[in-house]
Amino acid sequence: MAKYLLLKHYRGAPAASNNVPMDQWTPEEITAHIQYMQDFADRLESTGEYVDSQALSPEGTFVRFDGEGRPPVTDGPFAETKDLIAGWMIIDVDSYERALELAGELSAAPGAGGEPIHEWLELRPFMHAAPTITE
Repeated sequence: MAKYLLLKHYRGAPAASNNVPMDQWTPEEITAHIQYMQDFADRLESTGEYVDSQALSPEGTFVRFDGEGRPPVTDGPFAETKDLIAGWMIIDVDSYERALELAGELSAAPGAGGEPIHEWLELRPFMHAAPTITE
């Protein structure tokens, strides 16, 4: 089994086929989308392939240490994950091909007008071991 992270993006990925932002959907369209996601997760849980998932709030702040006795530095002139990442799901599957299959299925969640979004999802494998340094 290998774990993969499926990332849903607000922006930064190629445009979805049904590219209407969620803040322009009707309450019924939002409910249908969330139900699709929940049904998908429930099915994967029953097969042992579901690990975890979470939708993310659009609010967020980058923070870094700026020296002893100094306040942390926040935000900056760069793209931030709060602008890019909408949510994620972790799956644990037998093969890369299965991960691709599930990502494709998740991409078809309904959006505006009840039509599939066909959004691009980022599929990233978890590292199996910490990288080693060689000299």
